[in-house]
Amino acid sequence: MAIELNLAGKRVLITGGSEGIGRAIAQKLAGEGCDLYLAARTETRLKELQSELAKTHGVDVGIFPLDLSIGGNQIALAEKCSDADILVNSAGSIPIGTIEEVDDKSWRQAWDLKVFSTINLCREFYGFMKARGAGVIVNIIGNGGERPVSNYVAGACGNAAVMALTRALGGDSHKDGIRVVGINPGPVATEKLVAMMKKTALDRYGDEERFEEFLAPFAFGRAATTEEIADMAAFLASEKSAYTTGTIVTLDGGMIYKGPLF
Repeated sequence: MAIELNLAGKRVLITGGSEGIGRAIAQKLAGEGCDLYLAARTETRLKELQSELAKTHGVDVGIFPLDLSIGGNQIALAEKCSDADILVNSAGSIPIGTIEEVDDKSWRQAWDLKVFSTINLCREFYGFMKARGAGVIVNIIGNGGERPVSNYVAGACGNAAVMALTRALGGDSHKDGIRVVGINPGPVATEKLVAMMKKTALDRYGDEERFEEFLAPFAFGRAATTEEIADMAAFLASEKSAYTTGTIVTLDGGMIYKGPLF
């Protein structure tokens, strides 16, 4: 018997919604009957996805081509989408590299998008949701905050910060009728993962095309699919997970219990 998530009619804001995990979450929630707000930098990708979802699922899709590393854009987006029942923070990625390799500018730019947009949107939407007495915030984070390694130091610190935010906010949010949860994906089959692995292969072997060798130690010999992350996001956002708040679900095939894989 299929699990009925009963999400039809909910309105959801997804940041980073034009590609990768964010796009998969948009497709999943549209299939559940949710109306969507999608925010990302690239307008062409947003328009393409808007057309696809409206045609396939008949849902309302509003798009917002914005650079969410800019604080003013974060606030403007929140104001335009204040009626969202569910917020999914999925924007941003943080570059691989040691503390010597990631300079101040790169570190700050990555955190402005990944860390501070999450913080600011959580703050804004918490207020909207508190006034209504209901709402769900789902933060897509990353297992780098659980298994810090020196060649992903900016990501380890940034993800740990968003993990702490999720747990701190979600620990008391039930008092306001709100749930705050997170997902820590490990390796996921996206363009970003391939780029990261190619850089590591180039640094280690002098040949970026050897990146596929890094898949061998992963659980089941593969990375997770974006659809697997999207399924968990939909479940956590639904009333089937109504007693879940302040919790972070790790989907990495047990990777956090092992040493560095590449």
